[in-house]
Amino acid sequence: MPLFWRMALLLGTLVPGLARAGEVSVAVASNFATPMQQIARAFAQDTGHTAVLALGSTGKFYTQIKNGAPFQLLLAADDETPARLEKEGLTVAGSRFTYATGRLVLWSQTPGLVDGQGAVLRKGTFTRIALADPKLAPYGTAALQTLEQLGLVAALQPRMVQGENIAQAYQFVATGNAALGFVALSQVMVQGQMAQGSAWVVPAAMHAPLRQDAVVLANGKNNPAALALVAYLKGEKARATIRAFGYEL
Repeated sequence: MPLFWRMALLLGTLVPGLARAGEVSVAVASNFATPMQQIARAFAQDTGHTAVLALGSTGKFYTQIKNGAPFQLLLAADDETPARLEKEGLTVAGSRFTYATGRLVLWSQTPGLVDGQGAVLRKGTFTRIALADPKLAPYGTAALQTLEQLGLVAALQPRMVQGENIAQAYQFVATGNAALGFVALSQVMVQGQMAQGSAWVVPAAMHAPLRQDAVVLANGKNNPAALALVAYLKGEKARATIRAFGYEL
């Protein structure tokens, strides 16, 4: 086992309170905001360490990290960005791992608007459809791939409104600025159940896998709190939270 993982496992098994509490700065993809906020609270209670979260699009985080942003851990919405940062020497070698696999959903606040097969997309009984910017957000890329599979990009292009990230795409739908939109399943799940409205969970085969990787950034190399959080994310308590929001492991 690489030295990094031996250290992470050791820190993950320390009795709470025996190690001096620390702080880790975490860049978190917008789709993972709510589960990570819950995990961060439990992490603080169980270890004494504090995870300071910044939420945003993976594409913007990549640019910020390249420009010297002081993040110590990245929880991306894809697996490509952490791999690219690794190749560029901006991460701790051997620290990258998949923490979740996301699911895309077509969602509306209006009950009955979205059917279980996504046929509403062909009917066109809506004025606007929201999605995240495909250039910045992997969930936006997945939404565009889905529409390409359905042959509906050209037909729906005039109705599309793009959010900078998946959180903004969700807000467009939640506030009624768009009748429906492609969002992360985690954003509309509460304890394993759809919170409200109507939805179509997009078949995974219709887009590239939404494998979400985490990686310790160079700034976190000597930070015990960063290593402890990595170990915590791989533990069953955090994994149970991740599953509850509709992610696959």
